[in-house]
Amino acid sequence: MGFEFFDHTADIGIHAWGDTLEEAFVNSALAVFEVMTDTSKIQPIISIDIELDGYDLENLLYKWIESLLYYYDTEILVFSKFHVEIKNLHLKAKAFGEKFDGRRHESRTVVKAMTYHEMSIKFGKRVDITFVVDI
Repeated sequence: MGFEFFDHTADIGIHAWGDTLEEAFVNSALAVFEVMTDTSKIQPIISIDIELDGYDLENLLYKWIESLLYYYDTEILVFSKFHVEIKNLHLKAKAFGEKFDGRRHESRTVVKAMTYHEMSIKFGKRVDITFVVDI
């Protein structure tokens, strides 16, 4: 598991990591959906293509998570698998999942929005990402 949660007043903090920036972005997205449901029960039967640009890495992360939440808000899609490529602040990704089904998927806390609060992306032996989502 490449993420963990941390306490935050009225919201949820997420710390995700990976050996690469792409893996850290994947684990960030997985963590967001783990807040909402048990991602191990999500079948990757629908795929969504996402392509976007950011003006810096933090903005790219923000747009990435917001785009995934858009699909949850508009089509009630939940995701459990992601493929991400990042080059020159351009993200090209596929998200795999299915429509939320209350008979099979646990209903946890709904993530309303991504925030810039406490956001950081640090490069070292691994890539560490920290951010807070609004619940």
